[in-house]
Amino acid sequence: MIVMRSEERTIESGHEDDVATEVRIARREAFGVALATSAYGISFGALAVASGFDVWQTCVLSLLMFTGGSQFAFVGVIGAGGLAAAPAAIASALLLGVRNVAYGMRMSPVIGRGAFRRGLAAPFTIDESTAVSLAQRSPRARRVGFWITGVGIYLGWNLTTLLGALLGDVLGDPKTYGLDAAAAAAFLALLWPRLRKRQAIAVGIAAAAVATVLTPVLIPGLPVLVAAFVAILVGWFNWFAPKSVVRTPGEDAA
Repeated sequence: MIVMRSEERTIESGHEDDVATEVRIARREAFGVALATSAYGISFGALAVASGFDVWQTCVLSLLMFTGGSQFAFVGVIGAGGLAAAPAAIASALLLGVRNVAYGMRMSPVIGRGAFRRGLAAPFTIDESTAVSLAQRSPRARRVGFWITGVGIYLGWNLTTLLGALLGDVLGDPKTYGLDAAAAAAFLALLWPRLRKRQAIAVGIAAAAVATVLTPVLIPGLPVLVAAFVAILVGWFNWFAPKSVVRTPGEDAA
C-alpha cells in the first residue's frame, strides 16, 4: 500500500514537472512574440501620421481598435481617398476583423466559462495570442500563452504606436524603410513553423494564391475572407494528405 502511494506521488510529481516546463516554454514564447509584434507598432504610428492622422487619433485607433490588419487597412484607405473614403475604410477594417470572431470561438474552451472572463479576453483575442496559445499542449500552458501574449502586445503596441506617431515626421515615408510590410512579415513568421506537412503547405499556398489574385479586383478585406474559405475547404477534405494516413474529413482543418 505504501509503495503504491509512493509511486502515485512520483507520477503526480512528474506530471506537475512536465506542466511547469510547458508553462515556462509558453511564457518564453509569449514574451518573445509580444516583443517582436509590439516593435512594428512603430510602423503603424508612422504610417498613420503620414496618411494625415493626428498623433492622438493614431493612438485612439490602437487603444480601441487594436487589430493590426484592420488598423493598417483603415489608415491606408483614408490616406488614399481622404474623408470621403471613410465608409470604405470602416468596411475594410470590419471585414478584416471578422477573423477575430472565429478566433474567439476557438479560444472559448481555453479561456473558460464566465461572461466576465470571456469579455475581458475579447480585446486580446488576436492572431498572435491565438497562435501562441494553440501551439501549447496543456490547458494551463495555453492559458498562460494567451494572456501574456495578448496583454503584452496590447501594452507594447500602444506604446510603440505613440513612438511611431511622434517620430513620423522624422522617419518620413514608412514605405521607404519597408515598414508598411512589417505586419505581414511578422504574421508569416508565426505561420511558417506550422508548414511542416504537405496538407498544411497546400492550404497555405491555395489561400495565398486566391488572396493574391483577388486583391486587385475586390475591396480590401474581401480577399482575406475568400482565401480563408478556400483554406477551410482544402483543409477539410484532406486532399493533399499522405495516402497512408487515414483521417476523418475536417480533422486537419480543425
